[in-house]
Amino acid sequence: MQIKTLFVGGLLALSGVAASAAVTGLPDFTQLVEKEGKAVVNVSTTATLRDSGDESGLDEDTLNLLRRFGFPVPPSAGQQQPRERTAQSLGSGFVIDANGYILTNAHVVAQADSIKVTLTDKKEYKATVVGSDTRTDIALLKIEATNLPKVDLGNSDVLKPGQWVVAIGSPFGFENTVTAGIVSATGRRLLDENQTPFIQTDVAINPGNSGGPLFNLDGQVVGINSQIYSRSGGFMGLSFSIPINEAMKVVAELKAHGKVIRGRIGVAVQSVSDDLAKSFGLTKAQGALVSAVDKDGPAGKAGVKPGDIVLKFNGQPVEESSDLPRLVTSTKPGTTATMQIWRDKSARDVTLTVATLDEQDEAAPGKPGKPGGKKNDDAVSSRRFGLSLVELNPRQLKQLGIKYGVGVQGASGAAMRAGLQQGDVIIGIAGAELTSFAQLKQALDALKPAETLALRVMRQDGSLFLTIKAPEKTDKDKQAP
Repeated sequence: MQIKTLFVGGLLALSGVAASAAVTGLPDFTQLVEKEGKAVVNVSTTATLRDSGDESGLDEDTLNLLRRFGFPVPPSAGQQQPRERTAQSLGSGFVIDANGYILTNAHVVAQADSIKVTLTDKKEYKATVVGSDTRTDIALLKIEATNLPKVDLGNSDVLKPGQWVVAIGSPFGFENTVTAGIVSATGRRLLDENQTPFIQTDVAINPGNSGGPLFNLDGQVVGINSQIYSRSGGFMGLSFSIPINEAMKVVAELKAHGKVIRGRIGVAVQSVSDDLAKSFGLTKAQGALVSAVDKDGPAGKAGVKPGDIVLKFNGQPVEESSDLPRLVTSTKPGTTATMQIWRDKSARDVTLTVATLDEQDEAAPGKPGKPGGKKNDDAVSSRRFGLSLVELNPRQLKQLGIKYGVGVQGASGAAMRAGLQQGDVIIGIAGAELTSFAQLKQALDALKPAETLALRVMRQDGSLFLTIKAPEKTDKDKQAP
């Protein structure tokens, strides 16, 4: 039989035997949807929002300028009279317990005055929030009902890229909409405060799908649809789901305490690049580099200091910087933990007692403000590295709460490539505190071409390590005085 290929609507169609084989090779989701779809619910909320009531969107200076030159200005412009308005939103959820427990996203029910859950048989129930956790975007709801159809829970830890998955939800309010795709990646970290190792899929997820279940081919929930990456506001092939194993840990805490109790050790960390690893004497880029320490926190009391690299926490390897917050926050407060750190080109263990993470601890320790005051006359230039530096005066040091620091007035060349910028304050070299400008100058001058040096820098949003690489010498550099 001759095999013909045809493109129909962008899909490759095969005729004859090939077409039959192609069709039989694709999964059929009908039984899954018929069985599990009954446990998927629609979640609608109503919230009362308050705003200023000024619809012009113009600040007072602009309004005064318009009035001065005789331009028409609405009478209410600039008036900050509070105004209330009612907002409604739609999301999805699914029943995890026949006695009325429902799982959804925290952002679906955030600030809601009332929550309504609608089942597939059109029955409606008023829901209450048992607990909500914004860090993982999980919320547990309860409705007064029994003998509800519930989902089966799977094991998200065994998911692999390439496996088929199915989402059921209410995108744009269209209830029980089914979409399918494959797992694109697992353990995906997003660039926000969320430490969840997301499941990335190409399943079509849109507004209204949030909080709905992600099923494997066995009809088991393996994730909660939570976020999408989009430049248009709609589906673009990048959808992210919370692993069900992570979600159920949160559910247990919400049931027991109404909130999630997490551990903290009082450090801010950053990733270890290849250049940083070489600067600290590591054979490969791994671990979490400590950039700031709360001196009164568990780590500070245990002797941990900036420049240490955490390699293990309670025996668990820390491959990426994001691994440490996840391991620490999942540890019960009061637990005695052992942490392996890398310092002075060797590994050592420290023991600490994990404390409780409070809301005020969300910010990283040691966040400074920008150095104040005028530029003084002690500016020093480093032509080789493209740095313009100035020693901070006593008032500026006191303002920042440091003993010594060198301010960056300008950065170009190697300094700019390292990420240094005007307003940075250099406060350390590798794991050592900076005590004088001579110490910094000596360390920079000692660098051979292509060698790197780790600098600890204070910046508006915290402190971090940057690596500056000595440039290759040019004829111009050799002639410079």
